[in-house]
Amino acid sequence: MKKQDEKVTTARVREFLEENTDPGYRKFHSSLLPGVDNIMGVRLPALRKFSQNLAKMQWQDWFAQADDQWYEETMLRGLTVAYSKLDCAEKMTYVERFVPDISNWAVCDCFCSTLKDADRYQEEYWEFLEPYFISDREYKARFGAVMLLSHFVKKEYLEKSIQRLESITQQGYYARMAVAWAISIYFVAFPGEMLDYLQHSHKLDEFTYKKSLQKILESYRVDKETKQIIKEMRQRG
Repeated sequence: MKKQDEKVTTARVREFLEENTDPGYRKFHSSLLPGVDNIMGVRLPALRKFSQNLAKMQWQDWFAQADDQWYEETMLRGLTVAYSKLDCAEKMTYVERFVPDISNWAVCDCFCSTLKDADRYQEEYWEFLEPYFISDREYKARFGAVMLLSHFVKKEYLEKSIQRLESITQQGYYARMAVAWAISIYFVAFPGEMLDYLQHSHKLDEFTYKKSLQKILESYRVDKETKQIIKEMRQRG
């Protein structure tokens, strides 16, 4: 039987997870995801490799069941969609179905970084992402912000991306931290424009503004002179 004719099943997925569980890694990874209590402890490289194989099989029925018992099952469903060889429009339908299942930063961020179609189909994904920035759901808003910093850090999208980040009003911690992270990534790419923006625009709330500065200070790609300016800006009243 050819791989593309094989069907993905929940039993097959859970067998893989059980065979690749690392108790030590479970303890470590659980410490990074407070409130997530269904982690088996399978390392991300193994999940990526397995999901690349799943993406070559008949995975759609398994995906639709969404019968996730473990954190890693949700991660695998997202990665499988991201790695799948579907046309742009069809893949977007699966992305749209998956995003509501995101309930932690790790699944969100890994899914976004792996969704390379957004680099190939910039205009299509730019339009597709628009509703997420005004969502009242924490991880939908985070999804929008992380997709920007993963695929749209380009001069032609700079001004429009900042406007989208400003439009995020969802007050969840992980949504606001994603905005701060995105601001810092754009700052590294466009330090002159972003320094001017942070010095003169007051559209970011105080929490997000301060966290943006903090993340810029933590970056190894920002020079000492610029970091000194940022330190002074942290005193903004």
